[in-house]
Amino acid sequence: MEIKSFLIVLFAAFVCFAQERSFNSNDFNQEKLNDLTMYSTAENTDLRLTKVLQAKFKDGSQPLESEISVFVNPNKVFQEFIGIGGAATDASAEVFAKLPADKQKEFMKAYFSKEEGIGYSLLRTNIHSCDFSSNSYTYIDEGDGDLKTFSIDHDKQYRIPFIKQAIKSAGGFILLYASPWSPPAFMKDNNTMLQGGKLLPKYHQTWADYFVKFINSYEAEGIPIWGVTVQNEPMAKQRWESCMYTAEEERDFLKNFLGPTFVKAGLADKNIIVWDHNRDLINQRANTILSDPEAAKYAWGVGFHWYETWATGQPMFENVGNVYESFPDKKLLFTEGCVEKFDWEKLQYWPNAERYGRSMINDFNNGTVGWTDWNILLDETGGPNHKNNLCFAPIHANLKTGELIYTPSYYYIGHFSKFIRPNARRLSTASSRSQLLSTSFKNEDGSFVTVLMNQSDDKIKCNLFVGSKVCELEILPHSMNSVIY
Repeated sequence: MEIKSFLIVLFAAFVCFAQERSFNSNDFNQEKLNDLTMYSTAENTDLRLTKVLQAKFKDGSQPLESEISVFVNPNKVFQEFIGIGGAATDASAEVFAKLPADKQKEFMKAYFSKEEGIGYSLLRTNIHSCDFSSNSYTYIDEGDGDLKTFSIDHDKQYRIPFIKQAIKSAGGFILLYASPWSPPAFMKDNNTMLQGGKLLPKYHQTWADYFVKFINSYEAEGIPIWGVTVQNEPMAKQRWESCMYTAEEERDFLKNFLGPTFVKAGLADKNIIVWDHNRDLINQRANTILSDPEAAKYAWGVGFHWYETWATGQPMFENVGNVYESFPDKKLLFTEGCVEKFDWEKLQYWPNAERYGRSMINDFNNGTVGWTDWNILLDETGGPNHKNNLCFAPIHANLKTGELIYTPSYYYIGHFSKFIRPNARRLSTASSRSQLLSTSFKNEDGSFVTVLMNQSDDKIKCNLFVGSKVCELEILPHSMNSVIY
């Protein structure tokens, strides 16, 4: 029996090695590397995802130490990419419904069309209310521990039609996952959906059943659910909907209730994401849950946000990389980020976009497989939000004039989502200077994408090396650039 088990493990390892070896040597032929196209978005210019260069690679030589270079090794391949997108919240859906019909059509194209927009392929939504809802609500009558009154009728007014249009605009398919901000008040020890509190042990099974009813109800409406997160921000006591779990509590809820309940309900194919909070404490949460085999078998991966840096401006990217190294069989997904403290005068504020670019490049380079922005649409006030937690979105609607306002963040995100497509694989990429950030992917169709962000005040002349081939590029100050070859 031991010999048989050993042979099975050995065979599995050989298959994995052969697959990786096959991909890593994926017939990359430097001699066929020819044309290059670059698209740019740059501050103090009219460039917005604009084609700026068509050039050719040539044989490279040893770069000088004084030169700035980016090195792509297409034979070193890392995680598989699942997509980029944002959150279809109640707020986004309500604002969308108030737009003129022509602007609704423009909005859907802008986000979800691969040809005319930036090709979003990932969506997150809330399980009943969050702060970006017009009010607190659940899908049951208060006190209904048997879930007999469960109904998603509330979502049928705005959110479900909005999501259906997004799916249609994305070509008929999109990865959609859902997150709860709080269980109903009666299920918690503080008897309110707000101000943190904890899920009462006697309602663990009821709450797990609630997830199942949500998934089944949405899928009955023709909206497939790819996965869920266990809890949005489980270490944050907020004045809006919130609920707190220690790492051990989340682990035990997953392995004893949520995971088994999904299996029993025929939902074992739904992907369950743990943590769904900031990078600062991600390692303790991952270590606690993923080191427990009975919990880890239900966890697809770990979700994270960026708000640990709101005061210091020092993102903890290395913590994400630590999880990637420690648990290589699990996935990493950026589940939420936005610029807080909305200010109408800063809709075109360039550092907001650079925060996105810096985060996306570093998160991908540390093993992240997908990246989800927060609200995809908000109004001219940064809402609606029933607790006045007003924020920025990549696109805002001025409902007084009926116009859409595209922020620089929309274009910076688009440099990834438009050109890097689901099932791409990240490639080894490194820059010789810190002011030029870079990452690269190879798409299934064989195209390569290198994203370059110049975060300095200076124009940069850059050598892009792909293997031993090179092309000279000029990178404008405070710009995002996608190089396709």
